[in-house]
Amino acid sequence: MRRLISSGSTFEQNVGYSRAVVDGDWVFVSGTTGFDYSTMSISEDVVEQAEQCFKNINAALSEAGCTLNDVVRVHYILPNRDDFEPCWPVLRRYFGDIRPASTMIVAGLADERMRIEIEVTARRSTT
Repeated sequence: MRRLISSGSTFEQNVGYSRAVVDGDWVFVSGTTGFDYSTMSISEDVVEQAEQCFKNINAALSEAGCTLNDVVRVHYILPNRDDFEPCWPVLRRYFGDIRPASTMIVAGLADERMRIEIEVTARRSTT
């Protein structure tokens, strides 16, 4: 069974993608930035953006019937490698005990205001 989840972001409609796709027990959350989708605003601070990324990811995972504890894979994408280390305390707070497989990529993002994007894959628990 495949189900699409939307955050209401204008990006999803304009580009043609879903915030998350549920396929059986698997949940694939698209690259998620620090935009507050209710206001379409974004902080200039990379650490605040990382916090908002997790709020957005949590919302998608919740709608999919799972939590951060179900995350098995995470990709961090940042345009500036020097912005990664300041985010470590945020990442550790959310994933320190879960410890999913992880990759950090340095790459340009779609909007110059975006300083971090986080993508996760989760597997819903069957117990």
